[in-house]
Amino acid sequence: MNAGIIGATGYAGAELVRLLSNHPNVDKLTLSSVSFEGEQIEDVYPGFLGRVSLPLLKAEDVIASSDVVFSALPHAVGEPFAAACMEKKIHFIDLSADFRFDDDEDTYNKWYGKNYQFPDLHKKSIYGLPELNRQLIKDEAAKTCVIIGNPGCYPTGASLGVLPVLENSKGSSVIDVTRSPIIVNAISGTSGGGREPSRSFHYCECADSIAPYKIAGHRHSPEIERNICVMAKRNGINPPKVIFTPHLAPMNRGICSTIYIPLSPQWHVTQDEIGEKTDKIRNIYKDFYANEPFVRVLPCGICPSTNKVRHSNYCDISVHIDINASTLIVVTAIDNMQKGAAGQAVQNMNIIFGFDETLGLNAIPMLF
Repeated sequence: MNAGIIGATGYAGAELVRLLSNHPNVDKLTLSSVSFEGEQIEDVYPGFLGRVSLPLLKAEDVIASSDVVFSALPHAVGEPFAAACMEKKIHFIDLSADFRFDDDEDTYNKWYGKNYQFPDLHKKSIYGLPELNRQLIKDEAAKTCVIIGNPGCYPTGASLGVLPVLENSKGSSVIDVTRSPIIVNAISGTSGGGREPSRSFHYCECADSIAPYKIAGHRHSPEIERNICVMAKRNGINPPKVIFTPHLAPMNRGICSTIYIPLSPQWHVTQDEIGEKTDKIRNIYKDFYANEPFVRVLPCGICPSTNKVRHSNYCDISVHIDINASTLIVVTAIDNMQKGAAGQAVQNMNIIFGFDETLGLNAIPMLF
C-alpha cells in the first residue's frame, strides 16, 4: 500500500512521516511541501538523517503515486486535493478543519471565515473519531474511496471524556445535562499552534506561564459541542450546551482536559458514598471503552498527565465526583501530535484498509 503526505514539513506532517515510515503495511511513502519543494525531508528535519531520505515533490506527484493521501495543510487549502483524490479513487485523510463539519457550511463559515469550494465533497465526508464513527468509516471505505475529516486535538480529548456517560445517560440518568452546561477547561502545549512563528509562541511570551486564550471564541468549540450533540441525539437526550476554555502551557506537546458534567439528582450522594458511586461511573467508562485499543480508563488514585501519554496514541481518562457530590469531574490526557493529529490519522488509515488498528501505533509512551 502506498501512502502520500501533502504538507509534510509542518509539525503534524513531520509526525506523519515518522509514523508512516515505520508502518509495516506502507510499501512506499511520497511527500510534498510547497515551502521546501525540491529539498529532502532530512534537510528540513535532520532527525530523519540515516532513517528517512525522501524528496519533497509537488502535490500532484504525491496523488499520482498513492492509495491514500494525508493532507496536513492549513484550513481552506486542501479541498482541491481532496477533489483530485476522489476523481482518482484515492482515500483522503484531512488534518485541517475543512471536513470536520460534514455539509454544515454555515458553521464552517462562521468559525473559519471561508465557504466550501467543493460543497458536494462534504456530503460524503466522514468525521474521523474512531470511537464515535468506526463502523461508518469501515462501511463507507468498503464501498468506495472516502474523505476523512480528522478531529481536532482539543475535541478529541474533550469528546472522549464525555461520550460514555452520554450513551449511558438515557438508561441510568447518571448526568443531567439540562441543569447546567458541560464545562471543558483544557491546557495544550505550544506545538498545537503549528510551525509558523507567531508572537504568542515566542519563548519570552509563553515560558514560565500558563494563560487562557480565545476565551468564548476558540474554533474547536463548535466541534466539541457537535460531537457531544451527536452522541446525545443517538441516545434520545437533549443536546447539552458546552463551555470550552483553552489554555497555553510552556511545554512542547500534550493536552490535559478537565471536564465538569452535572450529575442527575438521583446520583447526588453523601460524602461517604462518593467512593462507591465513583467506582460505578468508572465501570461505565471501562465498559464503554473495553474494546478500544487507545483509550485507557485509569484505576482509582491515578490521574492522567501529558507525560504519561507522550509520543503515543493513547487517551488516558480518570473519573471523580466533586466533594459536594453534584458534579462528575473527568480528566483526559492525550499527545496533541498523536491522538490529537497524526496518530489518529494513521488509526483512521488502518480502519479504512482493514488493518489491525494498532499497526504503526504501538509505541509505549515516553517516560521522560
